[in-house]
Amino acid sequence: MSTAKLNRLSPYLFLAPAFLVMVLALLYPLGYMIYGSFRDWNPSQALGESTFVGLKNYYTLWHDPNFRESVVVTLKFAISVVTIEMFIGVGLALLLDRNLRGMSLLRTLFILPMMIAPVVVGLIWKYMYHPTLGVFNDTLRALGMEPVEWLSQHALLSIIIADIWQWTPFIFILALAALQSLPRSALEAARIDGATGWQQIIHIKLPLMMPVLIVTCLLRLIDAFKVLEVILVMTAGGPGLTTEIMALRISRTATEFRELGVAAAMSNYLLMMLLLLTVLMLTYNRWIEYRANKAQRAAEEAL
Repeated sequence: MSTAKLNRLSPYLFLAPAFLVMVLALLYPLGYMIYGSFRDWNPSQALGESTFVGLKNYYTLWHDPNFRESVVVTLKFAISVVTIEMFIGVGLALLLDRNLRGMSLLRTLFILPMMIAPVVVGLIWKYMYHPTLGVFNDTLRALGMEPVEWLSQHALLSIIIADIWQWTPFIFILALAALQSLPRSALEAARIDGATGWQQIIHIKLPLMMPVLIVTCLLRLIDAFKVLEVILVMTAGGPGLTTEIMALRISRTATEFRELGVAAAMSNYLLMMLLLLTVLMLTYNRWIEYRANKAQRAAEEAL
């Protein structure tokens, strides 16, 4: 083999192990799941022994009111937690982006919740919401108010609060990193021009941070659509179906109802939703970058 041909092939040879790992660890399980979603499959039989049913599993789910309810609950949960976490996380990053004594310790303490295992987080908040022993109802009694059945009367809200507590630090870390990587020349120019703090945030910092914030929001949305352990420990999807998100319904369909084909179809519905969300947000990110580059070119031409 000639040296020129070897040089052309060498990048592909180096990529081959990574490609092989991706096929075995990602594409094969994905194809297995998609194939299983077209079959009447249960845990007592191998996939090859199951009966091919075509789109029946997808059609059944499309007309299943319980599945539609889980989709609605998932959307409510994901949109609520990500919106509030983005607002609090970015706000804290803007507030703490300064040199203050003890700031390093404060940042370290602030990210501790996201280091705790989700099962432990679920247990902590479940006991805090306990109707007789929980700290929330103890506080209400101390204030002369009636205790609240948090995990029955306000189950979804209670889970949203627990998720915000655990994952706001994730938004904070990435937003703070984006803030600290902003070009100081733009901020100095804004100060020289007399821009106030709010004007710098609205017109300089947030627009420059937007690509990072969009990717951060996307990562949190994907994770929020798949959250399982905290909800399983705190409410197990109850009362009724008020907190049964799609990930929990998929788990119950596969393990309790023993309908692996239906669970695979449900997983594909979730995958399609996340793919659509990813494409939309990345397209919006590209549009933001295009507008920013266009404005920069216009400014350079004006000079």
